[in-house]
Amino acid sequence: MARASKMALGFVVYGFTSLVILCALTGFWLLSTYKSPGPLSEPLLFDVADGASSGAIAHNLLGQGAFAHEYDIFVFKLAVRAKNVGGQLKAGEYELPARASIADILNMMADGKTFGRRVTVREGLTSFEIVRELKAIQELSGEVASIPPEGSLLPNTYEYRLNEERAAVLTRMEEDMHNAIVTLCGIEADISDFNMLMKEECGEAPLKTVRDVLTLASIVEKETGVAQERKRVAGVFINRLKQGIALQTDPTVIYAITKGKHKNDGKGPLGRRLLSKDLQIESPYNTYKYAGLPPGPIANPGRASIEAVLNPEVHEFLYFVADGTGGHVFSKTLSEHNENVTKWRKIRREQK
Repeated sequence: MARASKMALGFVVYGFTSLVILCALTGFWLLSTYKSPGPLSEPLLFDVADGASSGAIAHNLLGQGAFAHEYDIFVFKLAVRAKNVGGQLKAGEYELPARASIADILNMMADGKTFGRRVTVREGLTSFEIVRELKAIQELSGEVASIPPEGSLLPNTYEYRLNEERAAVLTRMEEDMHNAIVTLCGIEADISDFNMLMKEECGEAPLKTVRDVLTLASIVEKETGVAQERKRVAGVFINRLKQGIALQTDPTVIYAITKGKHKNDGKGPLGRRLLSKDLQIESPYNTYKYAGLPPGPIANPGRASIEAVLNPEVHEFLYFVADGTGGHVFSKTLSEHNENVTKWRKIRREQK
């Protein structure tokens, strides 16, 4: 009886020991498989679709040669559960390095370290110009059915995926502008339509609506490329609006002529200098003929210019002209301004 008990105990100990050893070996194998270099001999661009499950991702990794064996799929899915990152794997395009391990791949996707396909949309471009730039990116696909409304796209740097629709990139630009306006203007209503959003209240007199703010911000954007000047330039236009003085800003005349479909030949938006006769063109965008703001934005302003218009510098300046260094010189009276214009014309002649 005692001998039988000892044998039973021996079997239990043996079985338990074997189980511990088996678990340890399994754990060692899993960890080794998880961290060991993978089969890729060169970098691989791998796309994770929106909403893809860990299983679908793993099967695609095997199919594209990033995994060497079927059991790598099991290890990948197990690691996703163990790290509790199932809902954190970011959609996008990833550049998997040569010999990338399962651990390397999973960490990249959990951290969202996508491949750097980016397009930088400069402040002050018209919607036509932005669409033209997207059309020139061969890695994007699809046609743009219509040019978005002027002022509806927020200039910024945007990431995109290989063969992503151009319309999808434009949608992100529209969403970013919408969110910026809602935040800066403190709009509480849920308004998705851009034309309706343009009618919402924003700013203080003489600016009343989002349209007013975006319109003046687009003019400020086109008038100066110097960040430190934005609020001062905005203050000049605010002063002129309050006093009923025509804005007399060249970019609005250029927009009246081109409708935002600017040339791109290195000679400016018109392909030539603005002429005196151009200032007589009949258009509500001609701020030399009509006081007040034009009907709408003449370009897509950046966030900084929108903020400048909402928080302009308070001063008494009514005029400004280029100073020959990229900035402007400001004046309070017409006589001072005329003197500055004479100086600018002299500088321009010397620069030729």
